[in-house]
Amino acid sequence: MRTSHIALLAPALGAAILFVTSQFISSPARAEDSDRALLATFCAPANIKGSTCTRAKSYPGGRACDVKLTKERYTGRFIAGNALLVVNYESECEPHATDFGGVALFEQNGAATRFANRFLRFLPGAQGHDCIVVPRNEQQDALVCSVGHMGQGILESAVARMEFAKKAGKRIEIAPDFLLRAEDAVSAYGANVVMCNEGPKYFGLSNLAAGPRRNTVAVDVDYADDEIIRTACGEGFAKPKELFHDLLPGEAFVPEGNEKKRRFIIDLVSGKAAPAE
Repeated sequence: MRTSHIALLAPALGAAILFVTSQFISSPARAEDSDRALLATFCAPANIKGSTCTRAKSYPGGRACDVKLTKERYTGRFIAGNALLVVNYESECEPHATDFGGVALFEQNGAATRFANRFLRFLPGAQGHDCIVVPRNEQQDALVCSVGHMGQGILESAVARMEFAKKAGKRIEIAPDFLLRAEDAVSAYGANVVMCNEGPKYFGLSNLAAGPRRNTVAVDVDYADDEIIRTACGEGFAKPKELFHDLLPGEAFVPEGNEKKRRFIIDLVSGKAAPAE
């Protein structure tokens, strides 16, 4: 099963980060006011049109770029200091390689109002969906996200913990620590493919949520276990009408609908994932 939210993963699940807010603004008027306050931190008033800045200041590369804020945003203490606000944006300056947008990063300056946000920087390609904020310890939060990228018909997805770090010049960078990865090749090959001499293969991840215990998260996983792989590599499944992949030695098809689906628990301390009991 393929997830409905796709964002940048470059290369090989490299730099893309998927984010979502735990608090959404409830009314259009409040949303417009909030967006205008955020846009005003990097945009001249004359260039603000609704949720869009038609010419953002300090855009990477010195380019004159538009920035449209989306409703996907989250807050948390992801690094020492004040809480951070991350807001997804879209931009015509960004290509498919950065999923046509990125993230605008703000510092909340220790205040609880929407007007206390200080703009820090743009992070092209760092947008996404379905993140959750979980307590890491008494002083810091962790951000755990679903990330993914579609290329050549193959959908790569993963659950990643986003690591925030201050670099030279007090710049904040974000790097994904991948906890679980999956690959769905149905759109490319007509069916998923497994290796007969390897263990379980994960095809899709969905419904990321906080786990049943501290420092855990839970996610639905579409996968082929050892039993399915034995069947695929033995008598085989009924083949779909259309296949677009010539099997290599040691490969076998698992047509869509033959995978298993189960809730998995990921331990954020050990990084290990296992089916929920």
